[in-house]
Amino acid sequence: MFRTLRLDAVLIQAVIAGALSFAHLHDLAAAAGQDGWKAWAYPVSVDLLLVAAWRRMRKDGGNRDAWLWFAIALIASLGANVATAGLLDMNDVPDWLRILVAGWPALAFLGGTLLAHAHAPAPEPQPEPVPVEEPEAAPELVVERVPEPAPELPPAEPAEPAPDPAPAPSAVPVPPALMAHAQKIADAHRAQTGQPIDAETLRTRHGMPPALADSIALQLA
Repeated sequence: MFRTLRLDAVLIQAVIAGALSFAHLHDLAAAAGQDGWKAWAYPVSVDLLLVAAWRRMRKDGGNRDAWLWFAIALIASLGANVATAGLLDMNDVPDWLRILVAGWPALAFLGGTLLAHAHAPAPEPQPEPVPVEEPEAAPELVVERVPEPAPELPPAEPAEPAPDPAPAPSAVPVPPALMAHAQKIADAHRAQTGQPIDAETLRTRHGMPPALADSIALQLA
């Protein structure tokens, strides 16, 4: 509610100020020889230049042309207000003021055209995003454990010497023909039983002496 009342008060103040400024500009233009509808057109021209400059200033605050034309329109409005406050004889307006009033339409048209066709400020280039480097993975820590010393074992008792192996039977020379025949017999025995023939079998089946049978078994093994 208070906000609505405050806005209404601002609007009323703006209407009053605009009406007074409008009337002062009209009276000054009429005193400078601009009678009839021309006197009413001067306040409209000044106010329109003020609005155009203000809008350009809002879009581009650093635009010097907008500030310049806003100052010119503001000086024209304030000058008319001061001049009609009794400081100027409205029945005898000086020639320089008549020249300013007569040249105002061209000046206002030039300012309005420049403001309307002013280039909009170029958008500032946005900085390129900086690639974020991924943090390196922390190296894995390997904790090496020192092996515990093995418990000392009591000294082993000296082992008894192993008995000497029995001497291998000395090989008895076997004739090649007998060896070939024994090989056939051994192959047949392996085919039947799946096991190599031993010296006892050779001696039992073929009546060989024990030494010869042992020698052939060794060579067939």
